[in-house]
Amino acid sequence: MPFDNDLDPKIASLASRLVESNNSRDEDDDETLFAELEAEIENDDSAAMREYGLSVFKQEMDRINDMQANEHGRYTEVTNEKEVIRATAKEPRCVIHFYHTNFKRCEIMDKHLAKLAPKYFATRFIRVFVENIPWLVEKLMIKVLPCVVCFVDGVTKDRLIGFEELGNDDAFDTAVLELRLSMCGVIQKMTPGGTVQTVFTTTSRSLHPRNDDDEDFDLDE
Repeated sequence: MPFDNDLDPKIASLASRLVESNNSRDEDDDETLFAELEAEIENDDSAAMREYGLSVFKQEMDRINDMQANEHGRYTEVTNEKEVIRATAKEPRCVIHFYHTNFKRCEIMDKHLAKLAPKYFATRFIRVFVENIPWLVEKLMIKVLPCVVCFVDGVTKDRLIGFEELGNDDAFDTAVLELRLSMCGVIQKMTPGGTVQTVFTTTSRSLHPRNDDDEDFDLDE
């Protein structure tokens, strides 16, 4: 969650409840929940919480709303190359899936990233069709698909090429990808106390050995 490390744990917890409701509630429900959370702060036994808590909470909500307006919490496709470049430069954390249509493994990667995007609100998740971004494909030397490139603070931090690091198994669990992305810090989940969680429990599915029938898509072929 995108909360400052020095944010009061209770305020962070209240803000988390509103963010987590984003994917299952409509606008009216969000307004109702916001009113409920405001009431919790106003009725808190702590005078300090009542004095500054509501103001800080509203600031966090404004920041969250800005991030929602910039597609955080969703897995979106971007077709404009300049917009993709801007996202990699300005977003603190950004995951970009370089894909090609009608390629099975790209579709599989899509499915898993779509599950992770709502869970990691602080990270921007994007997919780009390689034919729409030729300059970036050449600049980043994208040769094999699917390719997932991770950006942290405007710098290329890591990349996943094909499914080799995911067990070379088309049926890998989303948790396997989640663990792999967490290793480079591109996805981070904040606890109410401000602690960053980047390591996840190992999935029960083992990493399978390579299947010779599994193939990645080579752009040079």
